[in-house]
Amino acid sequence: MSFSSEVKEELLRQVSAARHCQIAELTALLLMSGSVWYPNIHLRTENFRVAKKVNLLIYRIFHVSSEVRIRIHSDKKAAVVYEVAVNDRKAVEQIRQTCKLSGFGGLNHLIIQKECCKRAFLRGAFLVSGSVNNPEKSYHFEIACEERGLAETLQELFHVYELDAKIVRRKKYDVVYLKEAAMIVDALNIMGAYRALMNMENVRVWKEVRNQTNRKVNCDLANINKTLTAAQRQLEDIRYIERVKGFSGLSAGLRQVAELRLQEPELSLKELGEQMQPPVSKSGVNHRLHKLSEIAENLKQNNRQEIQ
Repeated sequence: MSFSSEVKEELLRQVSAARHCQIAELTALLLMSGSVWYPNIHLRTENFRVAKKVNLLIYRIFHVSSEVRIRIHSDKKAAVVYEVAVNDRKAVEQIRQTCKLSGFGGLNHLIIQKECCKRAFLRGAFLVSGSVNNPEKSYHFEIACEERGLAETLQELFHVYELDAKIVRRKKYDVVYLKEAAMIVDALNIMGAYRALMNMENVRVWKEVRNQTNRKVNCDLANINKTLTAAQRQLEDIRYIERVKGFSGLSAGLRQVAELRLQEPELSLKELGEQMQPPVSKSGVNHRLHKLSEIAENLKQNNRQEIQ
């Protein structure tokens, strides 16, 4: 089961106790499904559990029975579609008035005056046409809307919770989406998908620890490579001095660091300084090695001039 399906399964198990929240969620389910309002209410979905929830909400709110039917699409995918139909005109009118459905696909904001109703509406919208990526792969949350007005309504609702939802046009849909992990976690919390939220947080923490570990390892490797490269260059300069001039003409401090570097080519500057007698600071060791490099470079220049 995909992460998106897990989220929907969790949300489908939730039924608000308050009638106004039930109305808000049912309104979202009906609006997002592109239902036909007159003379019948006729909802279509590819998720049987969504169809059953619509059926349940209609019964709980209005004490009206609706019919769930199965239809096979005639396209090449032969997709199964579940239809929820209310054919009683009196009941249809009651539902339309209660959910304040105008027939033009818009939402009457009286339905979502309370914060709990806003959450219920977002939950219903996600159940019909929402999806969220597996957090182990990428962070992406979206709800696809057939009507631009609905997309803008959802965007406004997310903005109420300080979530920077954006809208993009994709084929015939206006898609409301969130990209940042923290915002997606907040969206799951708003809709009530608490188990999915914890699973995503666990994955997010694991990825963050893994990334921090990788950064530390890469940094350590870079430092090791830098140390080894510098040590190799220092060794080449010291060996050149030893071969051309010898160490007899060097000061005691330069001679000591040169001999120690030849004996311990892999030590860091700090470790070299700690082994010297008396101990020398890291900057002191670096200064002496720099002087040795200057001596080696001068010897090389003199050698080139003699050749010329």
